[in-house]
Amino acid sequence: MGAVADHPEKPGEGPSPPLRLSRLLPAGEPASVSEIVEGLGLWQRPGRGGTPDRPRTLLNMISTADGLAALAGRSGPISGPADREMFHGLRLAVDGVLVGAGTARAERYGRLIGDRSRRELRLRRGLTEEPLACIVSSHLAIDPGLPLLAEPAARVAILTPSEGELAPCAASVQYVRARREDGGLDLTRALRELAERFDVRSLLCEGGPHLADELLAAGLLDELFLSLAAKLAGGDEGGGGLRILAGPVLDPVVELELLGVLEHDSHLFLRYGVAAPVRVSRETTPSSSLAR
Repeated sequence: MGAVADHPEKPGEGPSPPLRLSRLLPAGEPASVSEIVEGLGLWQRPGRGGTPDRPRTLLNMISTADGLAALAGRSGPISGPADREMFHGLRLAVDGVLVGAGTARAERYGRLIGDRSRRELRLRRGLTEEPLACIVSSHLAIDPGLPLLAEPAARVAILTPSEGELAPCAASVQYVRARREDGGLDLTRALRELAERFDVRSLLCEGGPHLADELLAAGLLDELFLSLAAKLAGGDEGGGGLRILAGPVLDPVVELELLGVLEHDSHLFLRYGVAAPVRVSRETTPSSSLAR
């Protein structure tokens, strides 16, 4: 129920007046994002999906009605007020936030939870003040001036097959090194290490589409939160744009189970369960798509 990310929360930014979303499935009275996320109980253990040795992994993406996940490389033109609230609301309920390095760069990721009252809410839920920021990068081409890395309070884990390190930065940075035989990142082993080393039991992936595709192909996704914007973008001539997944056709296709539908200002928020997470048949998963 959110976007790839075009709206990192700003330090000291207080909550906006709460919007009310219509509950279509299951039917119910309109509710605020806070009430909706509270009802999901994503921080409670054990939860739906996941396994004892990896986090319960959720994908949060946005799309236009005709399938584009970004315009000019960014999700901001697609997003709306309710989507932005849901984007930040889901961060308040998980142990870690996972993002590809390319998305982190393009969207200028900053501190994940900028507002003190929201950090206090996480503590009341038995979580750490902020989620562990998990950046996937094959070649560690990450600018140390990225706002997230320049934040002294940030806790960052870099998931990479590389043996290198970033230039020194203000954030606390640790590395999860998981290399496949072909030199790419072993996502299965990396997520297992997030659970073992950092106690990450719930993980929210915010994109981009290549990383989302690879998680799904590896059988590592348990739920999809999809914001469907009431917008048409067109643009299939000359290459078009990215959809919420970017990669080879999945074989077999992955079945979804509809768990919930919300609506605000003609914008739909769909929650799906990934019916049976299984590894998709592919000879290799292209490591280049992990956004360097």
